[in-house]
Amino acid sequence: MWIILLVAVIIIVSVFIILRKAGGGRFPWLQFYTRGKESGFSFQEINLLRRVAVENKLENPTALFWSIKQLDRSIKGIILKFRSKKTEGDEESNIILSKLFDLRKKVEFELPKYKLGLKSSRNIATQQRIKVMLPGEGPFLSMVVENLSKYLAVSYPQGPRMPEGFSWKGQRVGIYFWRKDDAGYFFQTKVIEDFFDRKYPILHIAHSGRVIRTQKRRSVRVETDLPAFIYPLKTIDGANEIVNTEKGLRSRLLDISEDGAAIMIGGRAKVGLPIKVQFLLNDLPVVMCGVVKGVNFDEKRKRSTLHLQAVPLSPVLRNRVLTYVYNLFGEREVKNKRNMQSMRK
Repeated sequence: MWIILLVAVIIIVSVFIILRKAGGGRFPWLQFYTRGKESGFSFQEINLLRRVAVENKLENPTALFWSIKQLDRSIKGIILKFRSKKTEGDEESNIILSKLFDLRKKVEFELPKYKLGLKSSRNIATQQRIKVMLPGEGPFLSMVVENLSKYLAVSYPQGPRMPEGFSWKGQRVGIYFWRKDDAGYFFQTKVIEDFFDRKYPILHIAHSGRVIRTQKRRSVRVETDLPAFIYPLKTIDGANEIVNTEKGLRSRLLDISEDGAAIMIGGRAKVGLPIKVQFLLNDLPVVMCGVVKGVNFDEKRKRSTLHLQAVPLSPVLRNRVLTYVYNLFGEREVKNKRNMQSMRK
């Protein structure tokens, strides 16, 4: 009898200890797993988030399934824990962080701003940059100046030189643009008026109720303004993450994501060029290799913006980039403050 009772006590104590380690008896197990499954997470993903909730002692663990702020705080807490243990560079730590960043992206892209696309050109924001295409000509770069009920007023398109006497009025054009934090769009329309003779030349183009969503964003991209060096590659097969000690071609990093970047250089560049880009994020080196998928050339300033599609980064560099992209430690605000202060001097 006493043996049975002792075994029962040992089992109860063991279960209690396991529960305490896994989140305690107060952890809302049923609610947490139910909400996770309803949100489309797998059992493994839910289990990982449960560990995060326990590690960070969250009062409302289910917020991890919908709150970007809660996820960011929790991932930051995990990074700080790794740093205190000096295991941030370990393979296991980076695998855990990679999984957490995958979940973070999953929650991010469930937000309405990524799901609700544009249906009409009447919803295009002012200062939206666009590309204007003529049959067999272009692209021409422009920007939405005003969005009025009857038409869009856009800046005069800059691009290939057109024949003398050419007028945009009456031309059928294709309009491409990338909406921030959303996707790529395209629509066809007609130019109503060509005001080339104004002090600030503009076009009026007709609205379209058929705007096509052509490409959804696959990763979160943020603007930046950082010095970078470019090194040409013979082929993309030569991609590597080795930090170069010699200086390459000077450039500016205009934006960054886990799968690409925009880089500004002097002069012209070609689409399809394999390159290696090297820069610092929070004083740590990042090396990104990829292929130039698009080039915007500024005729007046004689400089090009390269749109780089990167080869997949190693977990260490991907986590480094995403820590910056999601601004977990407020690095971008500090950088912007320094830039503003230097501009005032």
